[in-house]
Amino acid sequence: MQAEIIIIGDEILNGTTLDTNSQFIARALEALNIEVVRRSTVKDRKEAILQGLYEAEQRAQIIITTGGLGPTKDDITKKTIAEYLNEELVMNQDVLAHVEGFFSRRKVPILEVNRLQALVPASSEVLHNDLGTAPGTWTEKNNKVFVSMPGVPYEMRHIVEERMIPKLKERMDGHHIVHRYLHTVGVGESSLAAKIAHVEDALPDYIRLAYLPNPASVKLRLTGAGENEEELLKEVMSFEHQIKDLLGEVIFGFGEDTLSSAIGKLLLEKNASVGTAESCTSGYIGQLITQTPGSSGYYSGSVVAYSYDLKEKLLGVKHDTLTKHGAVSEETIKEMAVGGIKHLDTDYVIATSGIAGPGGGMDGKPVGTVWIAVASKDRVVAQRFQFGKDRLRNIHRSGVMGLDMLRRLILNLPIKIELKS
Repeated sequence: MQAEIIIIGDEILNGTTLDTNSQFIARALEALNIEVVRRSTVKDRKEAILQGLYEAEQRAQIIITTGGLGPTKDDITKKTIAEYLNEELVMNQDVLAHVEGFFSRRKVPILEVNRLQALVPASSEVLHNDLGTAPGTWTEKNNKVFVSMPGVPYEMRHIVEERMIPKLKERMDGHHIVHRYLHTVGVGESSLAAKIAHVEDALPDYIRLAYLPNPASVKLRLTGAGENEEELLKEVMSFEHQIKDLLGEVIFGFGEDTLSSAIGKLLLEKNASVGTAESCTSGYIGQLITQTPGSSGYYSGSVVAYSYDLKEKLLGVKHDTLTKHGAVSEETIKEMAVGGIKHLDTDYVIATSGIAGPGGGMDGKPVGTVWIAVASKDRVVAQRFQFGKDRLRNIHRSGVMGLDMLRRLILNLPIKIELKS
């Protein structure tokens, strides 16, 4: 099946509000092996919505809209969809009871415009919204499915997960989808593809391999589709094991793992702690680590020392080291890491110092030069990286490389990383 997503709202088009809804819906559909053929955004105008629906119906079997279902006059999506489907709007008593209860529980007077939220296209099935007053709807016409949902992200996500996805699974009864994920770091998709080319060539047409790249990391997804779920899973996992054997140490996790969660598991197994001594990343690595629930069990904290003065006072970097070699140097980063071990009293430390950009470059140290060190109580290893000119991208890549160097130190793997495209 193929789907199209239409986001309705002037605030999305003019950049006032970021569209996260279509990303969430697309990922939910992908998990069911439903292909999204287009995502579009249209204005809160009748003609624009009608044109969007018409075009989507030519391409897809499932047409999903979000936005424009509120109680105010500018929310015209429901009326427009009903017109497009040649349907009357009728009062749904279950929705009405929900809306009235919603206001009653909050001891807020209900207005007539709020009751109108219970109007839905006559042949639609209501997708109940437990978190708000605007219901979603599911309408089937001409062998197509039209799903309409509110634009408030947490309400939309609730309806997708609790209402829409179960209904889509019912339509796919007897057809199973299996996903397996492998997470890699430090190697680009081109190099990965070259390493596992013969495995990819051997995949049957009902199993696909996708490369999902991020800066400094790539997620591999194996997707199988078939009728016998157990046999399908065995076959997909067989290819997963082949890829794992070929890629070895560049794989850091599987399934829902993140690099920080994988490191967290290693630290918990060792009953060990980690801290960060950050300059150019300014606390970003600490943020990555603490995104994992339970990180307080192994993350001690961070020293963010941007200036020379704080590098000396808080991390014990020698004044002579800074004046002779500068903050962005092997000598300084090693002293930052060793000082982090001492002053944070941890088993491991990640330290960073660099020129994130867009300015600040100099002879021998252009923008994007970053030194990263990882240390334990008896070892310190530093590496210079040369990233690009984009500041935020450089900070992110520094964080990922720092975490991977730590992973390698904990596992006693070679720590020097050769970045490959």
